[in-house]
Amino acid sequence: MNSSLTSVACVVTDRPARYGKQLASHFSHKVPFTWDEDEKTGNGSFADGRAQATITARQDSLELVLEAPADEIDRFEGVVGRHLVRFGAKDELVCQWRRSDGSQGTHQHYDGE
Repeated sequence: MNSSLTSVACVVTDRPARYGKQLASHFSHKVPFTWDEDEKTGNGSFADGRAQATITARQDSLELVLEAPADEIDRFEGVVGRHLVRFGAKDELVCQWRRSDGSQGTHQHYDGE
C-alpha cells in the first residue's frame, strides 16, 4: 500500500485572494474544485480523489496544501505550482513545496515559456 504525503507551499503575493480564486476556478473546469469567497479558501480533488488540495488566501501569501500518494506527490505539486506561477507571471510568483516527511518538494517559477 502506498503511503500519503502532505506537501505545503506558501507563495508570497500581495494578491493572494485573486490568485486563489483564479486557480480554483481554473481547476473547477476539469475536476471537483470550489472557492469560498467569504472564507477565501478553495478545496478540490484530483485523480478520482487520490489527491486533495486546499488553497487559503492569507494576508500576504497564498497557502497551498496537497495530500497525495507519495509516489505521485511530485506530479501534483507540479500541476498546482505550474498553473499558479503562470497566472502570476508578471508578479514573478515562486512556489516551493515542503513535505510532511521532512523532504524538500518541487519548485516552480515562471521561466517565460
